[in-house]
Amino acid sequence: MPRYTNPHPFRLRQARTCIRAGGVIGYPTEAVYGLGCDPWQAAAVDRLLQIKQRDISKGFILIASHLNQLLPLVDWQGSWTEQVSASWPGPHTWLLPARPGLPVWLRGRHHRIACRVTAHPLAAMLCETVGHALISTSANRSGLPAARSALQVRRRCHGVDDILHGPLGGLARATSIRDACTGEQIR
Repeated sequence: MPRYTNPHPFRLRQARTCIRAGGVIGYPTEAVYGLGCDPWQAAAVDRLLQIKQRDISKGFILIASHLNQLLPLVDWQGSWTEQVSASWPGPHTWLLPARPGLPVWLRGRHHRIACRVTAHPLAAMLCETVGHALISTSANRSGLPAARSALQVRRRCHGVDDILHGPLGGLARATSIRDACTGEQIR
């Protein structure tokens, strides 16, 4: 991973304020810049869908700084929990059973939701500062290459409210996605 310097605490508080107000922010992740917002604010998620020109039926990945931030979203029981826990924090995204009643804007047409406890320092600090998991989707319009710099986010993702600058995590491509219940590799 590239050398990393912590952002000024003011920048993290600024991002938290933006997210709590329904904003959409850009930030570096393991492989590309991501776009994120508060997963519980339908209006924020709708703005994110508009920025990406993405269909709501696809669902989203959620990132967290620790497992407890994901527990309100997933039905955390089954023989797979130990394997998933052992892979985090890290660049491993898992499809996990969604809690009953989880909003359609998070899970799309699926009964599972994609989750990751991120090992990227800035993304983890952002989740910790906000106090809960965040939506994390690549910073691009659907079907186009993902942004790999803050400048590319600004140019490609019109409508983003704030961008946290920092290095990417060093992966050449997006994190793998596996179904925790079946073991199937999705991406």
